[in-house]
Amino acid sequence: MKSYEVIWDAINLAVLDTLPPDTKFSLSKPKNLSFGDYSTNAALLIGNLLEENPMSIAEGLKKNFLENYLSNVARIEVVKPGFINFFLSDSVLQDVALDAFNNPYTFCGNVIVDSRTHIVEFSSPNIAKPFTIGHLRSTIIGNSIASILLHLGYKVVKDNHLGDWGTQFGKMIVAIKKWGDEEQISNSENPVKELVALYQKFHAESTAEMGVVDDTNPQLTEEDEPEKGTSPLLDEAREWFVKLEKGDLEARRIWKICVDLSMREFSKIYERLCVSFDTFWGESMFENKMDVVLQELKDKNLVRESKGALMVFFEDKTKLDPLMVLKKDGGTLYATRDLATDRYRKEFYGKNIVIINEVGKEQASYFKQIFKVEELLGYFEKGQRIHVKHGLYKFPDGKMSTRKGNVIWLADVLDEAVKGARALSGGNLGDSDIEKIGIGAIKFYDLYRDCEGDVLFSWENILNMEGDTGPYVQYTAVRINSLLEKARTQEMVPYEIVLGKSEQDIARIIEGFPVVIMKAANEYAPHHLASYLIDLARTYNSYYANTKIIQERNQAGLFVSQATANVLTLGLKLLGIEVPSKM
Repeated sequence: MKSYEVIWDAINLAVLDTLPPDTKFSLSKPKNLSFGDYSTNAALLIGNLLEENPMSIAEGLKKNFLENYLSNVARIEVVKPGFINFFLSDSVLQDVALDAFNNPYTFCGNVIVDSRTHIVEFSSPNIAKPFTIGHLRSTIIGNSIASILLHLGYKVVKDNHLGDWGTQFGKMIVAIKKWGDEEQISNSENPVKELVALYQKFHAESTAEMGVVDDTNPQLTEEDEPEKGTSPLLDEAREWFVKLEKGDLEARRIWKICVDLSMREFSKIYERLCVSFDTFWGESMFENKMDVVLQELKDKNLVRESKGALMVFFEDKTKLDPLMVLKKDGGTLYATRDLATDRYRKEFYGKNIVIINEVGKEQASYFKQIFKVEELLGYFEKGQRIHVKHGLYKFPDGKMSTRKGNVIWLADVLDEAVKGARALSGGNLGDSDIEKIGIGAIKFYDLYRDCEGDVLFSWENILNMEGDTGPYVQYTAVRINSLLEKARTQEMVPYEIVLGKSEQDIARIIEGFPVVIMKAANEYAPHHLASYLIDLARTYNSYYANTKIIQERNQAGLFVSQATANVLTLGLKLLGIEVPSKM
C-alpha cells in the first residue's frame, strides 16, 4: 500500500466517530517541501464542527497517528491554524526511488479494480470538413485521458464517433454535382481542401439566395441551428439528405467518396499525433437504429409534435430547452443518432459501462439534454454519462468557422511546429527526433492548461520551445539518458545505495507521481500530470546543476537520475508525447 493510501486510511480511522461520513477532508502534497510530504485539514473540519480549538484537536490526532496507525512517517508537525503535516521516513523514500528505478509501473500502474467498461469518445471530426487546430484539443485530451485510465487498470475503449451523417451531406452532394469535378477531387494532393472549398461555396451561394446577413454560430452544429430562412439550394440539400437516409444509390455513392477521401487525410493526422482508436463508430452506423429509439420515446410519452417536428420537452425544474429528435421533413439529427449510439453501446458492451464524451464546452447544454433523455429512457443512471469539456482555440478577433473560411488546418500547424524544431536543432538532429520535439511542443502546450479554459491562438506561443514546455521536459529526460550512457561503466547496486538529502528531495517529488496520476484520472484532467512533470524536471535540473554526478562517482545521483528519467518518460507517454534520442 502506498504512503498516500496509508495516511488516508489512518485519518479515516482516526476521525471515524467524529466527522459525519459524507465529510470530505483533504490530503494533499504541499508545493513547499518544508511543509511535509502530505498535509491534511481534518483537524480544522473537526474544530469547526465541535466548536473547539483546531490546534488542540490536531495535537490529539498527531498523538493518535504516531501511537496507533503510522509507521511510514519520520515525524508529524502541527501548524496554525490546525493543519497536520506528515514527513515520510527515509526508508519510504528509499523504496520509492527503488520502485521508480526498476519500473515506475510497479508503484502507479494497474491499481484500479473496476469491472466497468469506460468508453472514451474523442476527436470525432466531421467528414468532408477540415481537420483544424480546433480539433486538436478533443483528440489529444481524450487520448491522454484514455491512456491514463488504461495505465491505472481500467478497461477502456477508445472510440472515434465520426461525423459522417447529417444535413451537411445533402449540401456536399449538391455542391459536388453543381460545381465539383469528382476526378479532380480524388486525384488532388489534399482532396479535403477541395471538398471544403465546395462547401464554402454552397454556403456563400445559399446565403446570397436568402438575402440575409451571415450570422451563423460556427460552434453550433448546422442542423441544430435555428432556421433563418430557406433557399432553392437549401431545399435541394435537404431533399438530397432525405434521399441519402432512404438509401438512394447516387446519394450513397457521393457520400462514400467524401468519407473515403476524408478518412485518408484523417489517418495521416492521427499517425503524426500517435493517436489510435479501438472503434470508428461513425454516425452512419446507426442510421438503421434510430427508429427503435424514436418508438421508445413515443411509448414513454417523452415526445410531442411541435411545428411539424418531434420534440422532447423537459420539466421546468430541469431548466433545459426542448430537444428536437426528428425534423419536420423527417430527417434525423445529431441527438437522434447520439441516442441510438448510446443505446447500442449499452447493448454491445452491457449495462456496466461509463461513457465519456470529450467534446467542447459549448456543447454542455446539449449533453445535459442527452443525458437527461437517456436517464428518462432508463438507459443509464447518474454517473454513467460524463461530458469532459474543453475550451476553444480562438483568434484574437473571434472564433474559427469552416463556413466563413477562417480556419487553421491542423496539418499546417504540425508542419510549422516541426519546422520550428528543425530551426532550433541547428541541423544536428534526425527527422524522427525533430518530429517528436515539434509535435511534443504542440501537445504539451495544450495539455499543460486546464482543458476547460479557452486558448488564444498565437504562433509565437504555440510553437514556443522554452520555459514550461514539452521540449523542456523532453530535454531533461534526454539529458539524463546521456548522463547514464556516459556512466554506464560505473557499476551500481541499487539496494545498497543510501540517498542524501538532495536525492531525497527528488524522491519526494517522485513519490507523488501515483497521487497525480489518480487525480488526473478522477478529474479527467491531464493538466495535473503535465504540471507535475514540469515540477519534477525543474527539481532534477536544479540538482544536476549543483551536483558532480559522474566526476564524483555519485551512486545515489545515478540512482535518482534513472528513477527520474523513468518517471518523466512514462509521464510524457501518458500525455501522448515521445522522448527523442537526442536534443
